[in-house]
Amino acid sequence: MTTQLCAGTDEAVAGVQDGATVLVGGFGMAGMPVALIDALIRQGATGLTVVSNNAGNGDTGLAALLAAGRVRKVVCSFPRQTDSWVFDGLYRAGRIELEVVPQGTLAERLRAAGAGIGAFYCPTGAGTLLAEGKEVREIDGRLHVLEYPIRGDVALIGAHRADRMGNLVYRKTARNFGPVMATAATTVVAQVREVVETGAIDPETVVTPSIFVDRVVQVADHS
Repeated sequence: MTTQLCAGTDEAVAGVQDGATVLVGGFGMAGMPVALIDALIRQGATGLTVVSNNAGNGDTGLAALLAAGRVRKVVCSFPRQTDSWVFDGLYRAGRIELEVVPQGTLAERLRAAGAGIGAFYCPTGAGTLLAEGKEVREIDGRLHVLEYPIRGDVALIGAHRADRMGNLVYRKTARNFGPVMATAATTVVAQVREVVETGAIDPETVVTPSIFVDRVVQVADHS
């Protein structure tokens, strides 16, 4: 297994297919791989299903991808915030689909994909609209909803530092969904602020091992 060190973001997102499921890291703008998303807009893939914590902020990053008309469906926990006007307008106009997934369930569905778990029962959402059409089972006197893994064709994540082998470390809250998304996609692309020599990162501090990372690109203004 080798990780490709890309010369630029366009090279890093090359080959993303129309209709792909793209996992996008970030909690709001913290840890969002904006440079990779901008490159994906230039790359031109369309009809995408995007899985992220939220549905974009302002007019940049994920919001810009939505505004470009490249996304068919969003799977997220928080589709509406004070600055989510791009998604809000598209949804009200019937131009985009939405699947709301509680935040912890979203993280666990991604983790389950990486762990090879076929499905799991979770009490979150039981008895609400989010459970409609899903199998529900009572376990220890409490209703649980059957949830399935979320697998991506591509994951775009932001990390703080990588070594030349592809091991990743994150910076504080920018870590968020990056580690679980890196285990759940066929192709994992990471934008980082710094690339160091292999061995320069203490193995005890590595969060995402290189075996999960396919491409790395250095982006100077990424935090």
